[in-house]
Amino acid sequence: MSQDSRQPWSREELEQRLRAKEAYYHIHHPYHRMMYEGELTQAQMQGWVANRFYYQVSIPQKDAALMANCPNPDLRRRWIQRIEDHDGTTEGGGGIERWLGLGEAVGLSREELWSMEHVLPGVRFAVDKYLDFVRRASWQEGVASSLTELFAPAIHQERLDSWPTQYPWIDTKGLEYFRKRPEQAHRDVQDALSVTLDYFRTREEQERALEILQLKLDILWTMLDAMYLAYVVGMPPYDAVEAQTGEAAG
Repeated sequence: MSQDSRQPWSREELEQRLRAKEAYYHIHHPYHRMMYEGELTQAQMQGWVANRFYYQVSIPQKDAALMANCPNPDLRRRWIQRIEDHDGTTEGGGGIERWLGLGEAVGLSREELWSMEHVLPGVRFAVDKYLDFVRRASWQEGVASSLTELFAPAIHQERLDSWPTQYPWIDTKGLEYFRKRPEQAHRDVQDALSVTLDYFRTREEQERALEILQLKLDILWTMLDAMYLAYVVGMPPYDAVEAQTGEAAG
């Protein structure tokens, strides 16, 4: 990195600036606001669960890529817990299995979820961008990209608080993923935040950390943009093209 003569922020100020990015977290997206206000139809909820599954299964791949880039054995030993959280330590365990249970609770089969047949192109591009970023970035930058976990406990708690009342048709057994994640997210973010504050020390590096966190926020927001357009506005990908093709065929 080039030399930057500007005064670095203190650790406290950098942390404050990172936490201020919560204003851009996808908890504020109209799709999520509809979700918490009980306004999603079953089809719209299923669309969210199915598309988010593509993100869920990519997370352990992202974490494995980060570990592959990291020469620090202590960090790797700590970070591997994230992969175990998602994949489980035995078949049938972990967050991915719990997300499959959520899919069943909203009326989707496991086969549907694993087929990725419902994944929108915009969601696929956004998630693939995140995975590609971590593969190519330094391990420190990969760590910084995980800092959206700063804001995750609130989003999980909102689901636990609102869904049983707003969506009584969802089997509450399917909410196990959300019950488990707040504790894991709290543990994960303390580690990631400590690493970020330790390694992003010059002003240029600190601003880069903020840019990386914003990139991750952009990715999460863009995923919901694609879902909103497809499932709320009623404009799924290639809808106009297929309509014209149908008219021509008729």
